Amino acid sequence: QVQLVESGGGSVQAGGSLRLSCAASGRPFSGYTTGWFRQAPGKEREFVAAITWSGAHTYYADSVKGRATISKDNAKNTVYLQMNSLKPEDTAVYYCGTTYSGSYYYVIGHYDYWGQGTQVSVSS
Repeated sequence: QVQLVESGGGSVQAGGSLRLSCAASGRPFSGYTTGWFRQAPGKEREFVAAITWSGAHTYYADSVKGRATISKDNAKNTVYLQMNSLKPEDTAVYYCGTTYSGSYYYVIGHYDYWGQGTQVSVSS
């Protein structure tokens, strides 16, 4: 079993920044892609960003491109999501997940494990 724990969420004003972390523990495994998704109240969970195991490839949703940076530290089994220039529409619970379906990094159904989420609230 694998456990994913998100942290780093909080309340910020528009224009502010946050760095989210996703720490993996449990059964050792490798070769997976880690993705960040978010879910706002009353909306479906949506893709935000993803990074391959090697870190060589990163992917972003258009809504965060240019404002978000995903990175990872394999030695710490941790993936980070730096969010800058935050907007009220970024308010959501942010989840990280892992998948071996590299080509379908944006598809929720292809993810095997999920964390419990961390709340990000952006006020105007």
